Amino acid sequence: MRAEIVAVGTELLLGQIANTNARWMSESLAAIGVDVLHHQVVGDNLERIVDAMRLASTRADVVVVTGGLGPTQDDITRDAVGALLGVPMTRHPELEEMLRDKFRSFGRSEMPESNLRQADVPESARYIPPKRGTAPGLVAELPAGARIYAVPGVPEEMVEMMEGTILTELASAAGGVVRSRVLRCAGIGESALAERVDDLFSGSTNPTIAFLASSGEVKVRITAKAPTTKEADELIEPVAEEVRRRLGDEVFTSEDESLEQTVVRLLAASGTTLACAESITGGGVGARITGVPGASEVFVASAVVYTEGAKEGVLGVSPRTLEGPGPVSEECAREMAAGARRVFGSDLGLSLTGAAGPDSHGGAAPGTIWVALEGTDVAHARGFYVPGERDRVRRWAEQAALDLLRRHLEGRPLPASDRLI
Repeated sequence: MRAEIVAVGTELLLGQIANTNARWMSESLAAIGVDVLHHQVVGDNLERIVDAMRLASTRADVVVVTGGLGPTQDDITRDAVGALLGVPMTRHPELEEMLRDKFRSFGRSEMPESNLRQADVPESARYIPPKRGTAPGLVAELPAGARIYAVPGVPEEMVEMMEGTILTELASAAGGVVRSRVLRCAGIGESALAERVDDLFSGSTNPTIAFLASSGEVKVRITAKAPTTKEADELIEPVAEEVRRRLGDEVFTSEDESLEQTVVRLLAASGTTLACAESITGGGVGARITGVPGASEVFVASAVVYTEGAKEGVLGVSPRTLEGPGPVSEECAREMAAGARRVFGSDLGLSLTGAAGPDSHGGAAPGTIWVALEGTDVAHARGFYVPGERDRVRRWAEQAALDLLRRHLEGRPLPASDRLI
C-alpha cells in the first residue's frame, strides 16, 4: 500500500513551525507496512490544496492530510476535500451538538458561530469524531480508488485520530499482520552501525531493516509481515538476535524506550541514587531524567555550573585544575563528578563539560567534550570530539553521559577516551 502525506499551513512554508506531524505519521505508517512515497507542504490556499491532494491521489492509494480543519477562515482543508470530490457541504446536527457540549465542558456558555464550520462535512464523506479538540477528521473515497484522510494539525489531535482510527483501518486493509521491533543504540554513528549489519539490511526483504539516526542515537527497526502476530514475531526474532550480537554493548534497549528511561529503570532496579554536574549541557541531562516518571526515587539534584567560579565555588573544583588543564579537561570532569556526589550525597556523580562552539573554550577546540562518572566502585572519564553545530555537540554530550551511566549500571565495559564520533 502506497501513501502520501500532505501538510497544510502557510506557517510551515514560512518556517515558523517544524513539520513534525509528517515525521510522526511517516514512522507510524511505515511501522504497519504502508510505504510513504512522497511528502507535500502547501499553504492555506484552496486551489493549491486541491491541486496537492489531486496529485497525491494519482500516485498513492492513501492520502493523509494534516492541518486546516480549525474554525477560522484560513482553515479550508474541509472545503478543499469537498471541491476535490465535487460535492457540497452538509451540516451534521450531531457534530453541532458535540461542539456545543465541548464548549460547555470548557466552562463557556456561548460558542463562537465560526466553530459551526467544523460541523460541516463534504457530502459522501464520513467524519472521525474528536476526543481532545473540536475539529472532526474526514475520510473520503475518490472515484479513482484513492482514499483521503484529513486530520487536525494539532499534534495531539492528529495522533489521537491516527492511532484510534486510521492506522487500524489501514493495517486491516493491508491484510495480515505487520509487526516491528526497535533496537536503540547509543555511542555509535549511523555509518559505523550500518557497516556491521549491512548484509542483513541488503539481504532481507521480510523482515525489512531500517535505520533511523539522530544525534547520539541510531534506531534499528525490524519489520515483518505475516498472516499472524506469532508468525511475524518468529520472523523478527532471529534477525533481532543477530543485530544484537553484532552491535553488542551499543544496544541499550529493544523495548523502544529512551536512553533516560533506560537509565532511570536501571537506577531504580539497583537502588542507586544519582546527582549531576553540568556545564556544556546547562541542565539538559537533569531535565531529561526528571521527565521520566519515577525519577524522584533515584535522582537527587543537578548543579548547572557554567562558569569557572561556579565550578570552584559549588563543586570544589580546584583552582590548579581550572588554571592548568582548564575547565574542559579530564581533571575538571572528574572533580565535577566527585563534587556533585559529595555535595548532594548521592551514590553516583555524573558530570559533563566541554566546548559547544562556535568558539573555543578554556583552550579546548569547539566540539571537545568530557564526561565523568564517580562512585564507590567507579571512577571513569571519557573525552571525545564531535564536529558540528552547537545543538548537535550538546546532544551528543548528553547521550554520551547517559550512555556511560547506563553501561556502568549494566556492568558493561566503559568506553575509552580516544574514541572519535
